[in-house]
Amino acid sequence: MALLDIAGLDVSFRTTGGLFPAVEDAHIAIDPGEVLAIVGESGSGKSVSMLATMGLLPWTAEVGAEKMLFDGQDLSRLTSRQRRRIVGGEMSMIFQEPMSSLNPCFTVGTQIDEMLRQHRGGSRKERRERTLELLAQVGIPDPAKRIGAYPHQLSGGMSQRVMIAMAISCNPRLLIADEPTTALDVTIQAQILDLLLQLQQDTGMALILITHDMGVVAETAQRVIVQYAGHQVERQDVKSLFAHPRHPYTEALLSALPERAGEQSRLPTIPGVVPGLHDRPSGCLFHPRCRHATEHCRQVAPRAEAGDPARTLCHYPL
Repeated sequence: MALLDIAGLDVSFRTTGGLFPAVEDAHIAIDPGEVLAIVGESGSGKSVSMLATMGLLPWTAEVGAEKMLFDGQDLSRLTSRQRRRIVGGEMSMIFQEPMSSLNPCFTVGTQIDEMLRQHRGGSRKERRERTLELLAQVGIPDPAKRIGAYPHQLSGGMSQRVMIAMAISCNPRLLIADEPTTALDVTIQAQILDLLLQLQQDTGMALILITHDMGVVAETAQRVIVQYAGHQVERQDVKSLFAHPRHPYTEALLSALPERAGEQSRLPTIPGVVPGLHDRPSGCLFHPRCRHATEHCRQVAPRAEAGDPARTLCHYPL
């Protein structure tokens, strides 16, 4: 049985210009110990899908789903108190910006201690020992000194390690990492990814990695969901997706990788931008940027065929 099993997830936001569909008909399933990547450009609904799962969206959001199960429990039917027992404990999330995710008014030790107190309990001494253990586990030198540091006294890489320590403090069964390396330089990015994968292997937790870096996907994930403008346009295992992309958007993302560009003087790009509330095209949402688009694509929205193993949202899969 899948640890997380979501089907038909829809998320919309109430705006002054009307209801904006941020995610439509999303399906997400992950087994214990599996690594799943969700990729796509900014604005494709990757983070929103996971924030909806965690119950962390603002009051302007409208969330609906055919099913939203975590370990067999229906998340959509839980009370706020019941959900808080799961979120942060059984299911945890690392957010994009560590510098803005940590509270600047409290030391990192206090913030980790709060997680432990809420979900695990124990004496103050036991929680302090666990905090020091966590800081050491995520590679922070001299944990006894850093436990009393404030977020502004840490580098971006150190802050991200603290966020990871908080996220794994209660030994979650599912960890969601939302672009955990976005604000970091290249060498620190590699260290953070290696740390996450090592933790995942050591604990056996399931890991959902939200990213726009296809290179990271190739090195870390077992399965991939490709999102565009709130729609899941393709779902495949990693090897099949890189060898035989089925959706033109996936093909365009892979073509932009430097290692696939060959001797070209310029990297291939995808023209245009992800559509917003007021510029959503008719038919296929990707057709204005697709080199394979036909008049049929411009008029009729595609549906994924039931027999398609890649579940490709395209009239003419590659």
